[in-house]
Amino acid sequence: MKQTLYDKIWNDHCILDNDDHSSLIYIDRHLIHEVTSPQAFDGLDIKKRDIWNKKSIMATTDHNVPTINRDQGITDPVSKIQIEALRENCKKHNIELYDLDNLKQGIVHVIGPELGMTQPGMTIVCGDSHTSTHGALASLSFGIGTSDVEHVLATQCLNLTKEKNFNIEVNGVLHPYITSKDLILYIIGSIGTSGGTGYTIEYTGETISDLSIESRMTICNMTIEAGAKSGLMAFDEKTHDYLKDREFLPSSKHYDDALKYWETLISDSGVTFDRKEKFNASDIQPQVTWGTSPEMVTSVDECIPSSDSIDNEEEYLDTLAYMGLEPKTEIKSIDLDKIFIGSCTNSRIEDLRQAAEVVEGEKVSSKIKQAIIVPGSGLVKAQAEREGLDKIFMKAGFEWRDPGCSMCLGMNDDFLQPYERCVSTSNRNFQGRQGDKGRTHLVSPGMAAVAAIKGHFYNVKDFMNEK
Repeated sequence: MKQTLYDKIWNDHCILDNDDHSSLIYIDRHLIHEVTSPQAFDGLDIKKRDIWNKKSIMATTDHNVPTINRDQGITDPVSKIQIEALRENCKKHNIELYDLDNLKQGIVHVIGPELGMTQPGMTIVCGDSHTSTHGALASLSFGIGTSDVEHVLATQCLNLTKEKNFNIEVNGVLHPYITSKDLILYIIGSIGTSGGTGYTIEYTGETISDLSIESRMTICNMTIEAGAKSGLMAFDEKTHDYLKDREFLPSSKHYDDALKYWETLISDSGVTFDRKEKFNASDIQPQVTWGTSPEMVTSVDECIPSSDSIDNEEEYLDTLAYMGLEPKTEIKSIDLDKIFIGSCTNSRIEDLRQAAEVVEGEKVSSKIKQAIIVPGSGLVKAQAEREGLDKIFMKAGFEWRDPGCSMCLGMNDDFLQPYERCVSTSNRNFQGRQGDKGRTHLVSPGMAAVAAIKGHFYNVKDFMNEK
């Protein structure tokens, strides 16, 4: 029987099929951080259970960490408690922790791939919904809740119900300065935030094949925002080139066998998917979200839609009231307060290079209260500094920070004040996501950089042509 990539990885990890159509699935890699792990470790202690496989675990601090003045310690009491708990639990159970003093520290979904802990064919879980990021490397990756974190620590397994197969095929060539962030926002705008519910999405087509691995991660990262549990992309030569020589890859003794397996991680030709959608990359322009859901998105050259084009008028009006906007407002006319370039969606070296290309020789607008660049890891930060990107950003008026989740979510020192409007390269624009009553617009790194310079939204293609 022909199999999809999802079928292959699922079947390779299925230990037992239950009568209720659920299955017991083995988990290869467990990523943990300070937010969802303390309760799970407490549960182990209460039940007097040991960890099944410590070598499968990678721990880092990211959500609550300060991105500036780290030598002054962690001032927020809740953040401090969570981080100290992770430190104590890792020490107690002899788990390696990439903490603030470690060059390899960073956002969990950035450091997993860059260290080679994310590998094709793996099942990977983390107490964080954007674990879907790792599917760009042909791994079945998904977020889990705190009780499941405890379960994986204790048993290395999860009881799961298999999702349906959804294929999104993208062909054609993206226009210059249009990125994978624009592509995934466009897709979410088309299928909706519930379009992927009940599915695992595999992305195929020539456009996907042409993307770098870091760009593919951006798409898989935001697959969860389309309602799907996981996003997947097949193993190919680019996957291999990205992974080779990474720290935690199989040793030379086992590498050839691993590679032979990885090369099978592609959906069989002619396999049937439960659902299929096609998109043309040439249709996509720079995207900007205008509301409080990633599906509320349009081109930068367009206007906020009118109520007659919206199904739920009450939700639409509530959204515009929260965002402080009016129907048919031109996106380019929206003035901005803060700029955030970072998060597990867009904080890798490729993202910083894109932003720096736009920023070089320019200045942040006087209208902007704050513009910050937050690398996804210590290794990304070091690479950017070797390339001189930090100097480009700081000369333009950006703040250059230490790695962490930062202003992606209001869980650390970087957050919006009420009614501040922020351009963000992160993945969620929900009410209060970046701070109480904060207003968030999701864009690509290049679009965020242009917005910082202009003080309002502007088409990055036009800006670069004018430049």
